Amino acid sequence: MKDRVSSPRAPSGRSPADPWPLAGGRSSSAPTALAPGVVPLRAAMPAAGGAAAAVPDSTDKPADDPAVTSGKTGVLIVNLGTPDSTDTEAVRRYLKEFLTDPRVIEETGLVWKLILNGLILRFRPRRKGRDYEKIWNREKDESPLKTITRAQCNELATLLEPIGEQLITDWAMRYGNPSIRSRLEAMFERGCDRILIFPLYPQYAAATVATVCDEVFRTLMRMRWQPTLRIVPPYYDEPFYIEALAHSLEAELSRLSFTPDVILVSFHGIPKNYSVKGDPYYQHCAETYRLLRKRLKLDESKFVMTFQSRFGRAEWLQPYTDETVEALARSGAKNLAVITPGFAADCLETLEEIAVENAEIFHLNGGENFAAIPCLNDSKLGMAVIETLVRRELKGWVGDPV
Repeated sequence: MKDRVSSPRAPSGRSPADPWPLAGGRSSSAPTALAPGVVPLRAAMPAAGGAAAAVPDSTDKPADDPAVTSGKTGVLIVNLGTPDSTDTEAVRRYLKEFLTDPRVIEETGLVWKLILNGLILRFRPRRKGRDYEKIWNREKDESPLKTITRAQCNELATLLEPIGEQLITDWAMRYGNPSIRSRLEAMFERGCDRILIFPLYPQYAAATVATVCDEVFRTLMRMRWQPTLRIVPPYYDEPFYIEALAHSLEAELSRLSFTPDVILVSFHGIPKNYSVKGDPYYQHCAETYRLLRKRLKLDESKFVMTFQSRFGRAEWLQPYTDETVEALARSGAKNLAVITPGFAADCLETLEEIAVENAEIFHLNGGENFAAIPCLNDSKLGMAVIETLVRRELKGWVGDPV
């Protein structure tokens, strides 16, 4: 049976075949009656061979019309965050912001709040403050993560100078300072009506990339005029990223006075339950590991993937880095190197947890030589990765940025 098609009911004074009432219709029927004060479209258009009708100048503005700065494009690189200082109160503020994010700790019920406020925020800030003391940049009085992220931003601005003054680069932290909100508002005030957000995480996780996006969108919810946004996608399998990791690792290994028996590829962990719920983080890490091992042509027994930084009693992604380090030392491994490809910049988790804590575990259990391979940071290789991604994602916004 064929579908029956009926013509939509037309408003009063207008037939379905007459969709142009302001112009008197395109049919040969009589012009439609117009409301008082409405000028027919044809009357506003120039007559054949005659002068055009007067049209108000669109450039005329009321005297009190506010000045609007726009037309620029911004690039905002974002990393995790850091306390403002190593004192207990500063670390407590930072940990509270971090651990009350439901993307980080998904169980936010009464029991967790009691544990957080009654135990964790009472005792953990002092211990973490001591950890930060071990790696603190005393010259600038800030954490290395802040120093490196600022350097990445400054270097990126230099690399993108050929694009012109219409491009503005800035940096922010998801937790702590400078905040995402403050930098987005500052960029918009400088005329950025298009902003590229770059979460500095090669592998996607809800607890990293998604929470950056959450905070960006919360900021936009407060703005009447919202800038247009783009988000740099995860780059865990990009050939230029894998190649940068491989070149960096090869260069660092060549400087060592020993040859590693095993190289650990340590990623930050997440609770296993997050992965079960659909977070692609494990798959992204595993693919980075697979591609890097293939590029380096190393056997699985010599190039091992692990996960670090577990927190609490829940099961996290395994194998755990600290347990693997201990097991390798006890089994007779004397020389160990650790690379952390999930971190775009060195931070507490690499400079203290890996280079200090895990080195100590290795030595206490019979190991002799331990090397923590630096992250890509603001090195030429690291900046090549960042620049390549930014130029690709800016296409169509700033002409041809290549």
